[in-house]
Amino acid sequence: MSSSYETSFSVFSQSSANPKLRSEFYAELQPDHSGEGFTIISDEDRIKLFRQILQRKIHGISFSPYLDGQSPGVEISGQQIRERLKIIKPYTNWIRTFSCIEGNQQSPRIAHELGLKTMVGVGIGKDKDINETELANGIEVAKAGHADILAIGNEVLLRGDINEDELIEYIERARKEVPGVSIGYVDAYFLFENHPRIAEACDVILINCYPFWERCPAEYSLLHMKEMYRRAMKVANGKKVIISETGWPNVGTPYGDAVPGPENALSYFINTYKWAAEEGIEIFYFSSFDESWKVGDEGDVGAYWGLWDKDGNLKYV
Repeated sequence: MSSSYETSFSVFSQSSANPKLRSEFYAELQPDHSGEGFTIISDEDRIKLFRQILQRKIHGISFSPYLDGQSPGVEISGQQIRERLKIIKPYTNWIRTFSCIEGNQQSPRIAHELGLKTMVGVGIGKDKDINETELANGIEVAKAGHADILAIGNEVLLRGDINEDELIEYIERARKEVPGVSIGYVDAYFLFENHPRIAEACDVILINCYPFWERCPAEYSLLHMKEMYRRAMKVANGKKVIISETGWPNVGTPYGDAVPGPENALSYFINTYKWAAEEGIEIFYFSSFDESWKVGDEGDVGAYWGLWDKDGNLKYV
């Protein structure tokens, strides 16, 4: 998740595909369509539902190997990656990684050794030299058989790091090197509406959906995410659409009508996976662990998107 998501599209989605203001849109919604009525169940029952969903295993989760005090730029050991993966292994079928440098390129191999499938992220940004290293390492991981999906870039169009032509070139270079691997690109759902050539270049459409960053009240968040997914499906032209990120922070300052907190975070998680089970939607939840280094980029909510805290303890118990 990038802080650019909320700075670029801070009021609902300003995409021309939905010109209504947030207040007008919500006025048309019926609250009983927003998800389960969590206001009438106890915290104990909400936690029980959360644990039941995890015990059945979710489709996937965003994986960050960093310990408290670490951040990108630190070289990560294979042992640390393995220890962090073992914590989440019983509760997910897939992991999603974000980089193929600084030791992160070991994560897919170790995940496969532990029986997990992998969406391997190749980090693309403004630095072309780093991009080349990321791409080369990602291709190496895929050639070794450790990438079930290879994701070339994450929110680079949203941030404005590179242009559409440059991104397509990276995607095509990867496809040429690993023709048997499914290739995709990750960005906010509305970017695929704005860049149909990117949707055409991908084998799979990977969308980030954050009702929170669009100031959506928690009671309407599931309905809003369904609309995000519908819009992406419309431009996917029959290709699979996977929600590559979604989540809700359990600590922090409200963002418009979106309020962090344990109750809303739990309700959002439960609603998300109830819908996923009913409709067969593949979702990678954000995120595995709390990450204190993100506070600077994303405000005080940035550190609190994990299902586990920074020390690897499962929340909501």
